[in-house]
Amino acid sequence: MSVEEIEVVVVGGGQAGIAMSEHLIDRRVPHVVLERNRVAERWRSERWDSLVTNGPVWHDRFPGLEFTGLDPEDFASKDRVADYLETYAEKIGAPIRCGVEVTSVRRNTGRRGFRVRTSDGDFDARYVVAATGPFQRPVVPPVIPEDAGLTQLHSSAYRNPAQLPEGGVLVVGSGSSGVQIAEELRASGRQVHLSVGPHDRPPRRYRGHDFVWWLGVLGKWEASAPPQGAEHVTIAVSGAHGGHTVDFRGLAERGITLVGRTESFQAGVVRFAPDLRDNIACGDANYLALLDEADAYVERNGLDLPEEPLARVLGEYPESVTDPVLELDLAAAGITTVLWATGFTADYDWLRVDAFDEDGRPRHQRGVSSEPGVYFMGLPWQSRRGSSFIWGAWHDAKYVADQISIQRGYMEHNDSHPRPSHTQG
Repeated sequence: MSVEEIEVVVVGGGQAGIAMSEHLIDRRVPHVVLERNRVAERWRSERWDSLVTNGPVWHDRFPGLEFTGLDPEDFASKDRVADYLETYAEKIGAPIRCGVEVTSVRRNTGRRGFRVRTSDGDFDARYVVAATGPFQRPVVPPVIPEDAGLTQLHSSAYRNPAQLPEGGVLVVGSGSSGVQIAEELRASGRQVHLSVGPHDRPPRRYRGHDFVWWLGVLGKWEASAPPQGAEHVTIAVSGAHGGHTVDFRGLAERGITLVGRTESFQAGVVRFAPDLRDNIACGDANYLALLDEADAYVERNGLDLPEEPLARVLGEYPESVTDPVLELDLAAAGITTVLWATGFTADYDWLRVDAFDEDGRPRHQRGVSSEPGVYFMGLPWQSRRGSSFIWGAWHDAKYVADQISIQRGYMEHNDSHPRPSHTQG
């Protein structure tokens, strides 16, 4: 079988791969984007039906194209995002080949570049960009055994309440996914318990602006690393129903039972950590701190933005916080489903190069791998806090494309100016 030669192979046709392609096109770098399914497949088939973006469409987009038919402050549905990414790929002429799965990447021996093996033939590439992102392998903590007599599924497999068997639901995870799914299940008439861990809780809007605007003007999107100990702290924010601030007190008022972090399971009983009050208090502190910074910014810059004193009124803790449930017999509580909104991990089993630490995490600097010629795209905190967003991926891709161009320049110099060998006479 013949081997196709190409300068750059980009693996993954989501937002990271499309952004990478645009910047390579701008630099006239020959490349191909390989996508094992459809463009933006995870938006189409691995998200629940009612999902919308967590950022308004004026903010979470590529610079070269706006969302059509939506108000700038709207939150796009998952299908609108997938269509947007597909339209953008067509607009820039991205050389995407769908239905092609990369099975392995190995460095060539005795010559430059990499052999990329795929389901549709092999490539020889000088450079490889892993743009598959962080949401590859669902994480389900090994707490409840599979034979416990319960329906257990990850948030990536959840679609809507009708999908689940009759009965109550324990939702584990209080980030954006867990909160939004818990709200939807409760609105459908289900009894819901929500396991709340450490989280950040920004206001959806404050003094006339969405929180994404505040994080922008306060320079927080440019933070290069998460605060110490907060690498895995989730963000509780929602774009559902036009967008609203996540309020755990309000969730309790609507009938959702709040519990602490899920710790263990034995003989049908789940045990929760006694940390619910602390977790909510820390989320409140994060919320109020952002209000403080916003108020200081308004005063410092003399902006005419309406005051919102009621935003600081948090209310009393609900009974589920002051008298927390630490043990729950699932059968007695009528719970038939456990839904794990516990995030994802990366899966780079196909990338057989020396680019990972002992825990399997990419070793990189702003996407430039420790393995020369290999680059990463779409990682959380790849270069800044905003890297996980569509616009963040675009800016990260610009930097990675610059680094590839620099390396190409070095090799072009070598190829066009061969050095004579020096021998001692």
